[in-house]
Amino acid sequence: GEVSGVACIGQDITALRDALDEQQRLADDLSRLIETANAPIFGVGVDGLVTEWNRKSVELTGYSQQEVLGRHFVDDFIEAEQKEKVQTVLAQACDGMETAKLELRIRTKSSKQLVVVLNVTARRGAEGSIVGVIGVGQDITALNQAKLESMHMAGDMKQLISTANAPIFVIDSEGKVNEWNQKAASISGWTKAEAVGKPFVQTFIDEQEQDEVWGVFANALTGDESANSELTLLTKAGSRRKLLLSATPRRDASGVVVGVVSVGQDITDITSYRSMSDELAHFICTANAPILGIDASGLITEWNQMVSRITGYEANSVLGRPLVEDFVCSTAKDAARKVFNQA
Repeated sequence: GEVSGVACIGQDITALRDALDEQQRLADDLSRLIETANAPIFGVGVDGLVTEWNRKSVELTGYSQQEVLGRHFVDDFIEAEQKEKVQTVLAQACDGMETAKLELRIRTKSSKQLVVVLNVTARRGAEGSIVGVIGVGQDITALNQAKLESMHMAGDMKQLISTANAPIFVIDSEGKVNEWNQKAASISGWTKAEAVGKPFVQTFIDEQEQDEVWGVFANALTGDESANSELTLLTKAGSRRKLLLSATPRRDASGVVVGVVSVGQDITDITSYRSMSDELAHFICTANAPILGIDASGLITEWNQMVSRITGYEANSVLGRPLVEDFVCSTAKDAARKVFNQA
């Protein structure tokens, strides 16, 4: 019965140690990845208390890890109107149901609101049982603000277009009207409801000008702007209005041209005055009586054909010259000056 030696039974655990070491290495790598990721990542236990809070979460919220770990995530950091929804998502994740693209509003330390799009997934322990959840987010606070400002700007622009004291209309890539402001309705007699959806050129442009006007729009649809194009707009009452028009490409968010924005100026009255002026000039030029004009300095501004015939001087040789000094005889100069000064 005396002890004569020791019997040893061994088990090779080299592979097990290697596996444990590899597991620890992976865990360390994952921990570093979570900590240094350029996205807010946090962990919440099944009891709702914060277990992970990476550097990006600290940066965005202003709360350090020491201030957050162990506190109730929903009660302490989620806005009141979202508490119930977020609690439900966390409970579902603890049951193994993942949630993607949850928009979350988190209160920061400075009482600002942080908006994060979150993916929530279950976190499992060594035995595979769920021990909590991990949330990986994307800060969209600035993006939401930019969207909001863009919406306000779009609303302001729409209001400006609608109430502008100039006819403004927009056509799509097929040439159909999709915007028709109050001034366009006022000068044309066509309401917005009547104009939208109709082919602009074929419906509202004088037939003789349709090819020319469509050419302007076609150029704009390829990205080329144009300015000061004259067109004749047909009104609902059958009259014609002369417009001086610009055509600018309208682009979507990706920069693709999807239509044309046109801003006009109603020059009907100006065109009418211009026509009357041309007629008056023609009448003066061809009148069967000598007609001449001078400005306030006594320089010749008008010299019609009959004056040229009588004097032998062509208009281009006398315009801008002093009438009295150059063309009135010396004995009549004083009398002529007196008459012109009185005039």
